[in-house]
Amino acid sequence: MRPIDTTTMSPFPSRLSTLLIPLICLALLSAALCGCHDRAPAAAESTDGAVITDALGRRVPVGAYGRVAAGSGSLAHIWVLAGGSLAGVTDDAFDGRFELPQDVQNIGKLNQISLEKLIALDPDLVILSSEIASQVKLLEGLEAAGIRGVCLSVESFGDYLAVLKDFTDITGREDLREQNGLALKARVDGALEKAKGAGAPKILLLRANSGKTQARNSDSLAGAMLRDMGCVNIADSRNGLLENLSMETVIKEDPDYIFAVLQGAEEEKARKSLNEALTGDPAWASLRAVESGRFLILPKDLFHEKPNDRWPEAYEMLLEILYGKG
Repeated sequence: MRPIDTTTMSPFPSRLSTLLIPLICLALLSAALCGCHDRAPAAAESTDGAVITDALGRRVPVGAYGRVAAGSGSLAHIWVLAGGSLAGVTDDAFDGRFELPQDVQNIGKLNQISLEKLIALDPDLVILSSEIASQVKLLEGLEAAGIRGVCLSVESFGDYLAVLKDFTDITGREDLREQNGLALKARVDGALEKAKGAGAPKILLLRANSGKTQARNSDSLAGAMLRDMGCVNIADSRNGLLENLSMETVIKEDPDYIFAVLQGAEEEKARKSLNEALTGDPAWASLRAVESGRFLILPKDLFHEKPNDRWPEAYEMLLEILYGKG
């Protein structure tokens, strides 16, 4: 390209440029201001470009988070504890365990979340449970709609702390990580320290619902807490108990403690299932745990549902039951 000879140019373009430049700048400024109205408020955006590595090993960058939906009441609660707000959540969150916004939308049951309702919410982020297969399957539909989704799992106190950190990294609320995470850890650590060397009681852990009663090992929520407290779960070494709970095996092992968690909304039906499986058997009364009053029903809100900000309460309850320490 030939160079432009500015010496032969008329002064008119220079005067025109002088007039146009302020007008162009004003137009660009107006466009930028208009564009701001379409974005989420500054308070509802990630402050540090947080990236979540979810339970499926996916690295998910999270930018704006003004509208969030959650696939369980437990995950929704952790998000709220991290300073987030909710646009949609599953129906189990409406049980009063924590306060929900009046305009939050019900997106369905844990195993039957409506993809159509999720898409209609136009969320910035959907928090799903990797423990529920139907929720994992939702990822494909969400991605096709251009919506970010993460699948998370909380089966231990360590999991809870990790998810809370992910969420507070997004919201920028380090104060809430301290309040609802690290402060709780100090109490849990205190309970674990008191349990050290106190003994290794042999336990049987049961979970009963309206359909059946099963033994649970240390991979379960309550089982992990009992293991942390120094217990020896007979279902860890006798894997057959997980598939076939038999009174013969229970009598042979004769555990020091028997714990049961009742699952589902209809507690009486769960008790009936437990009775049919074990407690109605005449041999049940001969077990050491039963004779000594060491058969206990653990509260569902602490040992079946995720305790979240009540983890210390769960550990301290076990400390008192097992070792008589407060």
